[in-house]
Amino acid sequence: MRTGKNDIRSLSEVYQSVDTTQPMKGWRKVVAFLGPAYMVSVGYMDPGNWATDLAGGSKFGYQLIWVLLMSNMMALLLQSLSARLGVVRGLDLAQANRETYPRSINFIFYLLAEVAIAATDLAEILGMAIGIQLLSGLPLIWGVSLTVADTFLFLLLQRWGIRKLEAFIIALVAIIGGSFLIEMFLSKPDLGEVATGFIPTLQNEEALYIAIGIIGATVMPHNLYLHSALVQTRKINRDDASIRKALKLNFVDSAIALNMAFFVNAFILILAATVFYKTGRTDVAEIKEAYQLLSPSLGTQLASTLFAVALIASGQSSTITGTLAGQVVMEGYLQLRLPPWLRRLITRLIAVIPAIVVILINGEKNIDSLLILSQVILSLQLGFAIIPLIHFTSNRSKMGTFAIKPVVIALASLITAVLVYLNIRMVYEQASLFFESSSSVWAKGLILLGGSIYVGLLIVAIIYPLAKKNK
Repeated sequence: MRTGKNDIRSLSEVYQSVDTTQPMKGWRKVVAFLGPAYMVSVGYMDPGNWATDLAGGSKFGYQLIWVLLMSNMMALLLQSLSARLGVVRGLDLAQANRETYPRSINFIFYLLAEVAIAATDLAEILGMAIGIQLLSGLPLIWGVSLTVADTFLFLLLQRWGIRKLEAFIIALVAIIGGSFLIEMFLSKPDLGEVATGFIPTLQNEEALYIAIGIIGATVMPHNLYLHSALVQTRKINRDDASIRKALKLNFVDSAIALNMAFFVNAFILILAATVFYKTGRTDVAEIKEAYQLLSPSLGTQLASTLFAVALIASGQSSTITGTLAGQVVMEGYLQLRLPPWLRRLITRLIAVIPAIVVILINGEKNIDSLLILSQVILSLQLGFAIIPLIHFTSNRSKMGTFAIKPVVIALASLITAVLVYLNIRMVYEQASLFFESSSSVWAKGLILLGGSIYVGLLIVAIIYPLAKKNK
């Protein structure tokens, strides 16, 4: 697919425009590295997160803020490992997988990554379409169709270069954060009560289920692929001191960006707790319902308008980074390069088609269930991104002195075990409900087969790099 044209060069070739090898001091050096984590952070505040935040706040008040904080800390560790892989080895996660695993396993990992990206884009499409509908009154199916047009916006932004693209994303993040900050002033939450939400507690099984949803919606597999590629847009000297400095500044970038994402999610949960839970509306979990109730509850139309604007900004920013992740995955696993507009169009159509089909068949009433399904699909892919990432960043023969320490390996492994367990438990519970309600032998057989393949792939992801290293 290489023809020498600018529009089908690799991601790193197109975007490696920030040269940090030139002498810079103080804040200029720090600013030169800021940007990649902001593009990654939008995945942590996308429309798929809104439903879990709204449900957690409306049902349990401020009690689950600690879950958001814990999810954010997990994300910070995992994203820092992704950045470390990109900086030290100059490889993104897909390329490192291709170098390590057999071709057949890599192809399965590639397909799973593409499914995760399509599921992400589905959430962004629905979020943007709902936001457009809330502001304009257009039918949802028209809003979904309009989202295809942002393919051309992405193409324009890409031609401007990485810094302009990062600036655009940061501007959208600022719109989201600013909108909810104003909502905080309008709702006037009791800060003392909010502080109690940082004390770990789970009231009942339903609170545990929502907590699992919050964690599953926070850490996304495509962000790990993307971050390891985006840090390579900063050209650095390859000596140990420069690499160490780059790792430190990329961690600063991640800490700032992901903490901003934490505050956005916390604002959504606090808003739901203050406006709905405190007034006895503990059943608000849908985005449309929250929009309709905000203005009457706070006494101003501005509240609902800001909510819809933030929703559109969230969907637009996330969809751009989802496309970049798709480009990274395709290039890394298949060494296949497509023109950005074509890659964007393929990703968008894969997500648009099921959304349109569901709306045509069932109307708009099942949209939130489709959002939840997208988050379940995302959660199932996590293990296939995190497990290899831990292997690669802990490999001393490849990473040298920059391999992660045993305590970090243990902590990352614990996080992985928790996430994989929660995902398996969620799937098991859903499968159990299906087995109780369905009499189809074929459907049950397919579920059992799919579950066996899933567990088998997880075992291969864990064992194969260890066996190869020992050999």
